[in-house]
Amino acid sequence: MNRQCHFISSLIVLSFLVVSPVFSQQRYANFTPGKIWNDNNGVHINAHGGGIMEHKGVYYWFGEHKIAGPKGNSAQVGVHVYASKDLYNWKDEGIALSVSEDLKSDIAKGCILERPKVVYNKKTKKFVMWFHLELLGKGYAAARAGVAVADKPGGPYTFIKSYRPNPEKMPYYPEGTPGQEKVNCDKPANKSDGFFCRDLPGGQMARDMTVFVDDDGKAYHIFSSEENFTLHLAELSPDYLNHTGKFIRIYVGQQTEAPALFKKDGTYYMIGSGCTGWAPNAARWFKAASLFGAWKYMGNPCTSPGADLTYGGQSTHVLPASGKKGSFIFMADKWEPKNAIDGRYLWLPIQFEDDIVKIPWHDQWDLSVFK
Repeated sequence: MNRQCHFISSLIVLSFLVVSPVFSQQRYANFTPGKIWNDNNGVHINAHGGGIMEHKGVYYWFGEHKIAGPKGNSAQVGVHVYASKDLYNWKDEGIALSVSEDLKSDIAKGCILERPKVVYNKKTKKFVMWFHLELLGKGYAAARAGVAVADKPGGPYTFIKSYRPNPEKMPYYPEGTPGQEKVNCDKPANKSDGFFCRDLPGGQMARDMTVFVDDDGKAYHIFSSEENFTLHLAELSPDYLNHTGKFIRIYVGQQTEAPALFKKDGTYYMIGSGCTGWAPNAARWFKAASLFGAWKYMGNPCTSPGADLTYGGQSTHVLPASGKKGSFIFMADKWEPKNAIDGRYLWLPIQFEDDIVKIPWHDQWDLSVFK
């Protein structure tokens, strides 16, 4: 090979290494819920409260980057991203969204930045990240939704804005909704309605959240609102960067967090949790024939010993199983608030009996459980 050809060949190889995720030799062939899960560098995966997006055969796992010590649950670094082709073995791709050193920024270092979720917009060809944001030094008072975009799945992501969704907008009600279930801000019927009416001028609170893209390409933001008493399911604009003003309230007054939404055979399913701070509680699930309801509460999907505490975890995402059409993985976090970096991951296969969701415990499992 002459020198010029060798140079061109080297450039091609280098280009491939730069733009393509590189995967180490396989080390895992199954999932072991609650155990240490190392990346390609032998370091426990640091992507808490996260979600996974698949793009061109590669899975990208985005999550909160935690650190050791008392500041571990604040955003000292940003959103971490890992890449995988098999869901078992993950390569560290670095920080997808970095916090800012500018203390005036909404995402200033030390803010609270939780539950990042990324979706791909086929029309704009942008990758869009939504997350729950609390402003630096404000505790959990801000209750905002933040959004960032990137040209590549792994980033880097550019922060755009944060805000409270749907100011001055009233909920959408499916046909046939009884009048007593509708918000009346002249005379709020309960505590949850009171919080909704209080926040109407400036927008509704947005905390634990996920993003769901339906088969028609429309995207929806689902989040805990009204001081965490109620879930909102809100439509996003065609570019996925704003709310349209159309939304519903789900399970009003029942304090639901950690929503994870998915669709199977035309039915919509959602798994969440109660509100007990960092402590685990019983999971809950819902189903609906339409995204805009009505949503029906169905009880606890977990079926094995430890179900009353969701096996020690809390839902964060439901992932379609690789190469297994109609099969889904329940993703949960086992939080360690005193040592956040040691938080573990509970991934379990979802079983269906007709349209009933069940999540049994497995000490160890792999994708072959899906028939």
